[in-house]
Amino acid sequence: MKLRDLLFSGVAMSLTVLLTTVKADDTVAKPKRVLPGLQADGFVQLPNGWKLNPAGKALEVGDLPVNIQLHPTGQYAAILHCGYKDHEVLIVDLNVKKRKVLCRVTIDQAFYGLTFSPDGKQLYASGGEFDTVHVWDFDKGLLHNARTLDVSSAGEGSKRTVPAGLTFSSDGKELFVASLWANAIVRVPLDNPANRVNIPLNFTPPKKPGDEGQPPSPDDGRKPLDEKKLDIDPDDLGAKPAKNNSFAYTCTMEPGGKRLFVSLWAKAGVAVIDLESNKVVDVWKTAGHPTEMIADAKSKLLYVACSNSTQVSLIDTTTGETKQIINAALYPQAPSGNTPNSLAMSPEGDLLFVANADANNVAVFNVTDPKAAKSLGFIPTGWYPTSVRYNKLDKTLYVTNGKGHLSKANPSGSGPLTTFDRGVTEYIGGLFKGTLSVIPMPTPEEMAKLSRTAYDCSPLQNEAAVRADGVEKDNPIPQKLGDASPIKHVIYIVKENRTYDQVFGDMAARKTNPKGNGEPSLCLFGEDVTPNHHKLVDEFVLLDNIYVEGEVSADGHEWSMGAYATDFVEKLWPLSYRGSPKKTFGYPAEGAFDSAARPAGGYLWDRAAEAKVSYRNYGEWIVNGAKKKDGTYEDGVPSVKALEGHFDPKYRGYDLDYTDVKRAEHFLGELKKFEAAGEMPQLQILRIGNDHTAGTRVGKPTPRAMVADNDLALGMMVEGLSNSKFWKDTAIFVIEDDAQNGPDHVDAHRVVALVISPYTKRGAVDSTMYSTSSMLRSMELILGLKPMSQFDAAARPMFNSFTAKPTLTPYKLAPAKIDLEEKNTRLAWGTEASEKLDLTKEDLADDLIFNEIIWKSVKGANSKMPAPVRAAFFVNAKPTKKEKDND
Repeated sequence: MKLRDLLFSGVAMSLTVLLTTVKADDTVAKPKRVLPGLQADGFVQLPNGWKLNPAGKALEVGDLPVNIQLHPTGQYAAILHCGYKDHEVLIVDLNVKKRKVLCRVTIDQAFYGLTFSPDGKQLYASGGEFDTVHVWDFDKGLLHNARTLDVSSAGEGSKRTVPAGLTFSSDGKELFVASLWANAIVRVPLDNPANRVNIPLNFTPPKKPGDEGQPPSPDDGRKPLDEKKLDIDPDDLGAKPAKNNSFAYTCTMEPGGKRLFVSLWAKAGVAVIDLESNKVVDVWKTAGHPTEMIADAKSKLLYVACSNSTQVSLIDTTTGETKQIINAALYPQAPSGNTPNSLAMSPEGDLLFVANADANNVAVFNVTDPKAAKSLGFIPTGWYPTSVRYNKLDKTLYVTNGKGHLSKANPSGSGPLTTFDRGVTEYIGGLFKGTLSVIPMPTPEEMAKLSRTAYDCSPLQNEAAVRADGVEKDNPIPQKLGDASPIKHVIYIVKENRTYDQVFGDMAARKTNPKGNGEPSLCLFGEDVTPNHHKLVDEFVLLDNIYVEGEVSADGHEWSMGAYATDFVEKLWPLSYRGSPKKTFGYPAEGAFDSAARPAGGYLWDRAAEAKVSYRNYGEWIVNGAKKKDGTYEDGVPSVKALEGHFDPKYRGYDLDYTDVKRAEHFLGELKKFEAAGEMPQLQILRIGNDHTAGTRVGKPTPRAMVADNDLALGMMVEGLSNSKFWKDTAIFVIEDDAQNGPDHVDAHRVVALVISPYTKRGAVDSTMYSTSSMLRSMELILGLKPMSQFDAAARPMFNSFTAKPTLTPYKLAPAKIDLEEKNTRLAWGTEASEKLDLTKEDLADDLIFNEIIWKSVKGANSKMPAPVRAAFFVNAKPTKKEKDND
């Protein structure tokens, strides 16, 4: 009996049927307070509003597993890890009676590439920026005789190769290496590796009639940055990739071995290399971010997972034409955001499995008919599935979950400063413990139940309906996109790196008017340091259950502006943050590597431009101008084209030597100009980031002084706006880009956030579970902007923070209660370590050390900083009695 018959008994369960059985419930009562973590119904509530309830069993592995390769016998699996902590290869025994890690080998660095030799006697893995491929002999689950292959390749303008995906020639005598940085394929004859060949991926398609009239791409015509006039550290840029780099992700051999297919991560296409001429002969178009591919000999189709879309492209390998596009999202009309990044196929070529990283599921399709694939449902997985493989030996799916399913506070608090290393678990980048899901092929009945669970795990609704249950009538946030709002002006303020407890933890223990779910012992910058933050949440609304989706600033600023971080950002930031010995990986966000990092749905300013909503940016995604000899500054420049003509070149972006009060003063000067002109941009984005602090560097403001500066600046801005002619129809949204690894007793993602408006509820506490995407969704509905991703489309707007009846009373600034000129002395704890930290850009400093410096600066040298808390759970893959009996 064929696998598809065994599974579905000849009856395909279409997506349409599933949608009729898993409808969104429009009659849900007003939401109760829900905290991240394991819930009574067995689901795990994630901080971003989504849930987990993974199928099968799970085996705990390492940090950010990105690739599984099954041994040709099916008895073993190799798993490559490329996270913040140790990069390593694990060998797992798949025997149901054992099912355990047999071997683990640590390597300096890797990036995605992993493959067994065709005979299974060797294992090959990427060596990352060291431009090598690691090779081990493989014997009965053990790796030995380690060695490396030099695969360095000089691309145009690139000093690095950074091997990514690997594959073998049909005869197993040659290894092909996708070069992530050099825009090339390296062809390595294994009998003489030094005789390797570099195949550039440059290709100019022949012109077709009408091409002359095509508009240029969005990045065409941009002037190169003048680094002399800009405040840029060359090391921040890393070793620049090849000019016009396509970021080759992986390569797949055509059945028969005459051509090689290469997924171009940043070019929305697959390069076709003729192996006789070693030249690219064509580039087949796909959706955004093509990653894994499967070349099916029977159907003569190339299946391509396109992670910056909702799609899998099916390309006819004889013609290069797209035969079909498979939508792998839960709902056919959903915007991008499910991140299909890995593929597997049944041995007969009848079933296709698609790992949706951000939707936390595997989509299953019947692809018997190459022109009409049928959705068979979804299998829920752990958090951020990165690789899916089908093992014909045991008829089981194996899925690596990049962020695992852990749900516990870190087991130990931070130790002395000298004990910090990259192996500790308290750093937010290293809190995730990846898992390997073991999922036996489900029966039709099981598949139906699993699909319903997958829908229950997602807050997304069909056609991106607004989650508006229990909303007050005439709420100023419209319940339908396009409906009018009395709010006409939105101010979006992004700050840097504070948890809720660090600022508002003291409010729960006040003698008068205690409020909020805070932990006073974790409060570093209470009311004496942040009087305006406290006064604002007392007068308006306190948000004690709001979370950021990002882990660090690199993905945090992407989430803050785009409600999404692409797989490029998710897989690159750990390489940058863990330390890049060859200085290859710069900061992969805020306009850097824009062709690869940009989400399919764009950013907030792109949606504003699309909707013809006026917008202006102050300091966000801006490269600062260099400081001149007279103490003034060169003008800054935007890092993306959409901000040209829509930003203030005099407003200083991230720069800890420039006070937030100065930023506020500059903005208030702009506000006066708007009042004189009688109009103000409908959307304004501002960055005030000195709550990041400079640690205890001698002569720099103390952490308390810098947070107080940030507090005063926020108060000044709110006071100015509330006394302006625009106050009657203005809403101010404030949030941190990420939590910077600070301690919080609920979750490491819970942050300081405020909503301030005449339409904000007064003196209220809103404990609805929100996220950055909730804030973005609220702004979008007010301004009439379409969602950018599935995350803001799915997020519950902040209805409960607003009321239909405005109160126009302006805000009165609270003066600073501490000395803003308070400086660190040589007696401050951690001064020597602070001097060694790189604070030129957010998050370049070691967060573990940096946060302990801040903690001890406020709490005292002998105090102990608690560990942050995360929400999740872990189910061990110990075989059941039934499994043992059936083995």
